[in-house]
Amino acid sequence: MLLLSAILWFAEPAPLDMPRAEAHLVTESGGTRRLEDRYDRLDLWTAREVLGRWKDRDGRRLTVAKLDAKPPKFADGTMTRVAFERDLEPLVPKDGDALALAVSRLSPFDLPEEPSSPRQQIKGLEKVLYWHGTNTSAVVCTFLPGKCDVWYFASWEFADGDDPAVAAETFEDEFLGDWPVRVKEGLRSELASEGEPGTSGRRGRDRLDERELLRRDAWHTVTNYPNWHFTSAREFCVLDDLPSDNAFVRSLTNELSAMRAKYAAVLPSRLDVSNVLSVARIFKDRDEYLGALDVYEIEGMEWSGAYWSQRRRELVAYLPADGARELLKTFRHEAFHQYLSYACSMITASPWINEGYAQYFEDTESADWGIEVDIEAAAEYLPSVLAMDYVQFYSGTSATRTFNYRMAWSVCYFLEKGAPQVRFQPFKDVKSDYMKAILRHHDMLRATGEAFGSRDALDKFVAEWKKFWLRM
Repeated sequence: MLLLSAILWFAEPAPLDMPRAEAHLVTESGGTRRLEDRYDRLDLWTAREVLGRWKDRDGRRLTVAKLDAKPPKFADGTMTRVAFERDLEPLVPKDGDALALAVSRLSPFDLPEEPSSPRQQIKGLEKVLYWHGTNTSAVVCTFLPGKCDVWYFASWEFADGDDPAVAAETFEDEFLGDWPVRVKEGLRSELASEGEPGTSGRRGRDRLDERELLRRDAWHTVTNYPNWHFTSAREFCVLDDLPSDNAFVRSLTNELSAMRAKYAAVLPSRLDVSNVLSVARIFKDRDEYLGALDVYEIEGMEWSGAYWSQRRRELVAYLPADGARELLKTFRHEAFHQYLSYACSMITASPWINEGYAQYFEDTESADWGIEVDIEAAAEYLPSVLAMDYVQFYSGTSATRTFNYRMAWSVCYFLEKGAPQVRFQPFKDVKSDYMKAILRHHDMLRATGEAFGSRDALDKFVAEWKKFWLRM
C-alpha cells in the first residue's frame, strides 16, 4: 500500500474544477448590458473550501478541505460570486450542526448521526472526529489543529482489495500524525496566502469584483499542487503543470493578449465585458488531459488536443511533446470560441461564424482552402451552410464536415478580405447586425437571417463571394 503521508508528493493531483456557471444577460440602470454568471451555491462553497485532491495509481483518492465558512443549508438556487462572498458566515469551532453539514457536503458517503473519536490523542491536533458509518470503502474525519480556530476535513477513499481496518489505521498514523509537520507545510491552507492574486484577507475579498474573484478561484485550484503554475494578465489567466523553464507559456500569454485584441477588433462585443476573465488550463501530457474530461463534463473529445468548456468557463489543452507550434494554432481557434461565447453572453452563435472565424484566426493571412473545391458548386451550397445548426454542420462523413468547416472559413475570410472591396460595401454591417440580433433574439438562425437580410441581399452576397474566390 502506498504510504498515505507520501500522497501529497508522489501521487497525481486530481484537478480542482471551477464551479459550473449559468449565464444571464442583464441590463443595468443606464442601459449597459453585461453577462452575469451565476453559480450553484454548493458549487461555490465546495470550490472555496477544498484545498486539494490527489489520487495514486491504484485509485486511492485523498481530499483535504479547510472548513472556515458555513455551507449552504439548501443546495438549490444560484448566485454571483460577489453575492456569495457577501453572504458567507464563518464556521466557528463550537457550531457542531454547521460542522456536520459541512462534512456531509464533502463526504463520499452518507454520514452517521454521530461521529466517533480516534483510538488515542494525536499529537498536535486538539480534536479529531471520525465519520465511519457502515461504509468500508473510505475514511472521513474532521480535525482541529492545536492553536487553530478552524476545522479541517479529510477523506481517503480506498482501492479495491485494501483492508479497511488497516487503511483506517494508516490514515490515522500517517496522515493525521504527520499533519503538523509535513502535510501543513505542503498546503496553502490560509485564506490569504503568498502569491494569491488580489488583496489579502476576507475584507479584501469583499471589495473584489466578479473578475477578481474568478481569478482567485482559478489560482486556488492549483496553488496546493507544487508542479502547477499560475500566470495572470488583466483579461485572462493560464494554469499549467509544464516544466518551469518551458517557453510555451510565455509565448502563449503574449499570443493570447494579441489575439484577444484581434477578436475584439473583428467582432466587437455589444456587452460590457469588464467582469470577464478567460481561463486556460494546460496539462503537461495527454494522459492528464484525458483524465480530466469527466471533470469538465466533456464527452466524445478523446481525439482532441484542446477544447472550450463553456460550462466550467475554461479553455483546456495539453502540450504534445513536439507540438508547441501546433498547439498555439489550436489555442487561437479555441480561444476565439471562448471570446465569442462571452461576447454573445453564452448564447450559441451559428457555426458559420463561430467555426468560420475560429479557423480564420488560426492564420489570418492564408487563403488556402486546404481541400479541392469547385467554387461554382460551393456557391450553390453556401446558403445551406449559413442556415445550418450544429447538428447539420457536424453531420455526415468526415469529408462533409471538413467541407462545411472550410465553407464557413471562406465566408469569414471573404467578409474580412473581399467584402470591403465590393462597391458601396453592401456587407459592411453583416457582422454587427448578427451580434445585435443574437443578443436580441437568442436564436442563431434568426440572427443569420437578420444579418444577411432579404433573399436578394443573400443572393448578392453569394454572387460577390463567388467572384472573389474565382479570382483567388
